[in-house]
Amino acid sequence: MRAFASAPYVSTAFKRSASRLLLSGVLALSVAACSGQKGEAEKKPAEGALVEATLATEAVAPLVISGSGTVAAWQEAPIGAEVGGLTATAVLADEGQYVQQGQPLLKMNDAVLRAQLQQAQAGIQSARAQAVEAERAYQRYKELFDKGYASQSALDQKEAAYKTAQAQVATAEASAAQAQTQLNQTVVRAPVSGLITSRTAVAGQIVSPGTELFRIVRDNRIEMNMEVVETELSAVKAGMAATVTGETGQTVTGTVRVVTPAVNQQTRLGYARISIPADAGFKPGQFARASITVGEQPAVLVPQKAVVYQQNQPVAFVVGANNKVSGRRLKTGERRGDAIVIASGVSAGEKVVTSGAGFLVDGDAVRVSKTTTPAGAEKAGGQ
Repeated sequence: MRAFASAPYVSTAFKRSASRLLLSGVLALSVAACSGQKGEAEKKPAEGALVEATLATEAVAPLVISGSGTVAAWQEAPIGAEVGGLTATAVLADEGQYVQQGQPLLKMNDAVLRAQLQQAQAGIQSARAQAVEAERAYQRYKELFDKGYASQSALDQKEAAYKTAQAQVATAEASAAQAQTQLNQTVVRAPVSGLITSRTAVAGQIVSPGTELFRIVRDNRIEMNMEVVETELSAVKAGMAATVTGETGQTVTGTVRVVTPAVNQQTRLGYARISIPADAGFKPGQFARASITVGEQPAVLVPQKAVVYQQNQPVAFVVGANNKVSGRRLKTGERRGDAIVIASGVSAGEKVVTSGAGFLVDGDAVRVSKTTTPAGAEKAGGQ
């Protein structure tokens, strides 16, 4: 029978020893690899975001005073009737209509007053006839007195009667004039040229004296009463131009008509009254905002793309000496081409991020690839 050779014998203890050696080798290699990576990481600095920047330059910006207020009529007056107790027969004007001084606005029933005028005119004729008769009697008695045929007392009586008759003529004429005036007042006329802003008159109503029938804005002139804080009031002068913006966005250039000399003790506010063109679309009672340029102030200029908004606030990121950025809140001004005036927040000569600023937060490290001069810097000395 054929014999087979037996396999060599390996002890259990030897197997355990070999496994331990293999595991130790693997761990040693892993530790060495980690140590090598850590060493490389410590040697290599962290890289920041690649950005572009520009240098903020000096500029001169307009010094603007802003405020809000209410649009009002320059001179608004109510129109009523001077005679009352009569029925309105015709309304001749309506809201929004421009009328001329003296133009009829409303007519009333004048039948009674016409009759009174006729009666007064008849009274004048009667008084004048009596005055003529009294004068003749006085003249006859004066001739008789001069010839010695009439006494002084009789002459005095005739003279008194004549003067009384003359007074009665004057009274009758005054009554007729009053009746004519009342008749004229049955037609309500525009006291000035202007815009009718309100009409309450209705045909058929009984008109009472003094009751408002219309409201008119003289010459259709309106103005804005702009509120100005007391510390800025002295800088605003009559004649300065003002930009007025309404609630609906319409904008017009007005002129400061007058600045109130007094300040409200409770609010510490004064008023600049700004004349507004009549055809600008503003209405009395409307809310508006206004800005008045009163001078110039130093500022800086940066590209508009350097300004980002965080929590609805304009912010620029300034690169420091350590290539880390700091976020600055800004007070912005006018735009000049692709640049914008910064009233506060950034100083001239500081480096502001213009590319990638929207992805930065305060303290981020950056790498500046290019530094430029802002567009519009050539206009930094003025508007």
